[in-house]
Amino acid sequence: MQDIFLEYKTFIVFLHVISAVVWVGGMIAMRYAAHYSFLEIESPQKRLERIAHALKRLFYIVLPFVITLIVTAVFMIKGYGLSQSDFSALSHAKEGIWSVMFINLIVMILRRNRGERMLHEGNMVGAKNQIELIGKFMVPLNIILGVSAIFLGTYLSSNL
Repeated sequence: MQDIFLEYKTFIVFLHVISAVVWVGGMIAMRYAAHYSFLEIESPQKRLERIAHALKRLFYIVLPFVITLIVTAVFMIKGYGLSQSDFSALSHAKEGIWSVMFINLIVMILRRNRGERMLHEGNMVGAKNQIELIGKFMVPLNIILGVSAIFLGTYLSSNL
């Protein structure tokens, strides 16, 4: 794996960085641009429908990048030999952050899907409870974690 990394280092690091940017940037755009537009929709049902649809599109877009991020992280950890270096703890911290973000993403997808099902069943209160938590807490949490992981990655790469 180290040979592959050394051969394609620039490409692997690029894929890793662009994947992080798309994932975190997508969440920032959704939370701080689209979210406020959704609040302008007067009909609560239409608002929830539009939010559920936008989240579905966001998740479809970011999921391949999340997978790419994980795969490239493995290549970079092995390629740089981070597990056996002075940067082992920092590397594991970064892995932990992305892991928590990934679990949070899966829970967001499940909540969105449940919320959409409830919308189709006419359960507006249940749908709101499922979807509201995503925008208020789960996306902001992933944004904070993602920015932190990007900072750690920048620190790591500047010291390798």
